[in-house]
Amino acid sequence: MATIKDVAKVAGVSTATVSRVIHDGGQVGEACRARVKKVIEELGYRPNTAARALVSKTTNTIGVVTPKLSMSFFGTLASGVEKAARENKYKLLMSNSLYETKSELEAIDSLRDHHCQSIILHSEYSDEKTLINLAKEVPGLVIINRYIGAIANRCVWLDNIAGGRESAQFLIDKGHRDFAVVTSIYQNGDPSFRVEGAQKTLAENHLSLSPRLIKEAAANIDGGEQATKALLAEGKPFTAILAYNDLMAIGAVHALFAAGLRVPEDVSVVGFDDLSVARVCRPRLTTMHYPVEEMASYATKLAIDLSRDPHCADGRTHLFLPTLVERDSVAAVQ
Repeated sequence: MATIKDVAKVAGVSTATVSRVIHDGGQVGEACRARVKKVIEELGYRPNTAARALVSKTTNTIGVVTPKLSMSFFGTLASGVEKAARENKYKLLMSNSLYETKSELEAIDSLRDHHCQSIILHSEYSDEKTLINLAKEVPGLVIINRYIGAIANRCVWLDNIAGGRESAQFLIDKGHRDFAVVTSIYQNGDPSFRVEGAQKTLAENHLSLSPRLIKEAAANIDGGEQATKALLAEGKPFTAILAYNDLMAIGAVHALFAAGLRVPEDVSVVGFDDLSVARVCRPRLTTMHYPVEEMASYATKLAIDLSRDPHCADGRTHLFLPTLVERDSVAAVQ
């Protein structure tokens, strides 16, 4: 493997000159710069970024920690981070926390060991005090999909209450009066905020949501199916289901079809997230678009800025809003 000394020897320059060429530094003539670049290419030389990190105690590296990258939502989040990282000439390190606080903190420690100063963290269960302390220690730490008032300038988050409100109002405008909910059993804030938003809108329209028609399960297709079966077993009528996410919504559709009910003719279903699967399932899913890729890109640029100046976002908040995408899983009540 070629070294910087090999490049310098073949090009007939000093290692300092090679270093300036690599980093686009000044004080190098154009002819010399071109000759050094040609030698670098011919020898296949690659700068030792790890060694540079040991000297500078930092790297042009973005870290991202999510609960489970294999899930569509978190894969989309990681894709948004990667795209923005490339645009800013940063490399990407990714890690799963597997929904465990210990694993989450270990992943952050590992990124810090690699001198990673910019980290995008989707934290499910770490307490606020822990995250506030981390923000003091990691210059470019950004919390995505969670709001903590004490470090609001580092939080990129979605207004889930507004999402619950809009989806409920859309169904009300379609004539629905009898609602059911399939929501996540996970104890983060998103499920309760979305239900809270829907309940507020229902109350403003002199409607209510029976506690018996709110069922919790795992936030996946199987969970949506199980929760919908439990709803049907209650025997209480409903014409619309609000689902915590698109996967639960698809599970709900499966359970309704298995029970001999048509979607949307008998029961309308609304999801949340607007994953790619929402566009290819049948019926195509009406859902709330979660701008996760845009949020991830924004969070990446914010993390880079914070790593350079921890006060650059003081006094700012970074709130995104979901938007309704109407497809085929909702029908008007006649």
